[in-house]
Amino acid sequence: MAADEAAETRYDAIMRFLTMPMSRITTGVATTVAAVLSMTCVALADRIDGDWCSATGKHLRIEGARITIPSGAEITGQYDRHAFRYNGPEGDPEAGQTIEMRQLSEEEMLLQRTVGGQTQPIENWRRCQAIS
Repeated sequence: MAADEAAETRYDAIMRFLTMPMSRITTGVATTVAAVLSMTCVALADRIDGDWCSATGKHLRIEGARITIPSGAEITGQYDRHAFRYNGPEGDPEAGQTIEMRQLSEEEMLLQRTVGGQTQPIENWRRCQAIS
């Protein structure tokens, strides 16, 4: 009896789909395509690891949970494939700051500092270009 009910349920679902207005089908397809495209954009931003440069000439390097910050100090932070967070170490120009970064694409990252509980303007950083 349960198999007959399952078969009837599948039949009912197929019939509902076939008699569904075209606009609902189109909306469903568009939603699926948008979801796939958004996942592709994230996949294109491979990893936050590597060398990053600011418009003001600052440089940092991320290697997993290790980071070389603009002062040259090497510290450990909180690593995620597309994000990084660290607290400026004592005695460093960034001491007392929380720095959070989020990768937007393979070539672009946003960096935001929090100083004394106040968020600072977002900084746009780019992958450093090799100079020969």
